[in-house]
Amino acid sequence: MAPNTTVANHVTTSYTNTTAQPESWIDSILNRIPLPRWAIYTLAGVALFLILLIIICICCCCCRRKKKLSKKEKIGLGKLPGGITTSPVQPDVEGLQKAEKDQYRGSVQYSLEYNFQKEELTFAVKQASNLKAMDLGGTSDPYATVHTTNAPQKIYETKVHRKTLNPVFNQSFIFKVTQKEKSEISVVVLMYDFNKLLKDSVIGEMCINLADVDLNHVIEDWKDLGPRGKIEHERLGEICFSLRYVPSSGKLTVIILEAKNLKRMDADGLSDPYVKVHLALNKKKWKRKKTSVKKNTIKPYFNEAFTFDVSFEQIQNIDMIISVWDHNKAGMNKQIGKVFLGYHASGNALRHWSDMLAHPRRPMAQWHNLQSAEEVNTAVNLINNVKPPLLRSLKGH
Repeated sequence: MAPNTTVANHVTTSYTNTTAQPESWIDSILNRIPLPRWAIYTLAGVALFLILLIIICICCCCCRRKKKLSKKEKIGLGKLPGGITTSPVQPDVEGLQKAEKDQYRGSVQYSLEYNFQKEELTFAVKQASNLKAMDLGGTSDPYATVHTTNAPQKIYETKVHRKTLNPVFNQSFIFKVTQKEKSEISVVVLMYDFNKLLKDSVIGEMCINLADVDLNHVIEDWKDLGPRGKIEHERLGEICFSLRYVPSSGKLTVIILEAKNLKRMDADGLSDPYVKVHLALNKKKWKRKKTSVKKNTIKPYFNEAFTFDVSFEQIQNIDMIISVWDHNKAGMNKQIGKVFLGYHASGNALRHWSDMLAHPRRPMAQWHNLQSAEEVNTAVNLINNVKPPLLRSLKGH
């Protein structure tokens, strides 16, 4: 019996060794981890979920950044393949505001009181708060000057306060302002830092337009200081006109509707306004037309239409200059203010031009503030003394 038992055991051992499978590298790794298989699988699933979540977050951030960049792209009419813009284009207002906004310079408390019988304006500089530090010690020696736009040569000055960013002035100044001109006048306050050896430095500037306040009551308020030269001292008025463009026929129609609050150019406090419409092609003067003259008014109503032949290729290189003039029989006509529109414009003017292109065959009307001739001429930068051939044939316009 013993020999048979030995043979049986030998056969069983041989069978077992023959059927056993080698252990895989994954199983060998898993066997070394002192955790049950279900726990290992759970941890692996959580890790994969976290990795997937991180990838999704990265993709979302990239898409959001790309969307922001696309919003800040400028309008490019020249890149359009023979068509018109599909929607009104507004320039990068956020970028413009950021460029315009300078560092904080402080604020000023002031008061306004108008005497209708004496036609006198009393303006008081009360105090200032959180002024910009101009000295190395982190303080300033502030004082303020005050003048009105109708008499810029008459300047009042406060006392100098030493080493402070929160001076208290409590000084009042009286200006002669007639009732006729009070709605066209602004009070300008300049805050300076006094310097014994060098020229006094400007901390900031603020402007209060009398047309924007109710002079029937005493006004007391705070206003932030802005950078010098960024404030419009003189209000030239506003003009409303309509633009319409038909790409198929190449017709550009400009309707001069009305104007208001124009600068008074005559001795009687009124003006004799009329409007000129100029087209410049590739920065060269091209076509022009003008309205009739409206006598003795600063709120003229025109409602006069002008049509120009402008192809779609040309309109992408057009600058339109609309200027308001005061007619003078005895002497030269005087310019009141200007507005220019077109591909090279910005802000409200570019928005109006883009709306016209985005809505072909539809009149688009809008109000615009008049700017000084110097501002517009600098922005447009026309090429002088060079006339394109079409202008020579259109001298009669």
